[in-house]
Amino acid sequence: QVQLVESGGGLVQAGGSLRLSCAASGRTFSTNTVGWFRQAPGKEREIVADITWNGGRRYYADSVKGRFTISRDNAKNTVYLQMNSLRPEDTAVYYCAASRTFIPTMTSEYDYWGQGTQVTVSS
Repeated sequence: QVQLVESGGGLVQAGGSLRLSCAASGRTFSTNTVGWFRQAPGKEREIVADITWNGGRRYYADSVKGRFTISRDNAKNTVYLQMNSLRPEDTAVYYCAASRTFIPTMTSEYDYWGQGTQVTVSS
């Protein structure tokens, strides 16, 4: 079992930066692929980025490539999402999730979810 807690959200002006953290408990976390998702009002949840257990593979949605960076520190049981050059369209609740599947291809393959953290980008 893995429990996830996100932090680091907030209100920022367009062009600004935030770093989200996903802190995990549970001894299997270091072997899980972890993804960051977001859901804006009235929209479906979408994946933003994911990272395999050793950081060897990282995926980014086209909308955030070159602006967001996902990383992890397994010694601290934490995954980060550094978000730079934020835009109003990045406004959403951001969730982290952990998967026992090495390269999950569907949201349903993520087994554990955090409660989410709000990111609001003002124009």
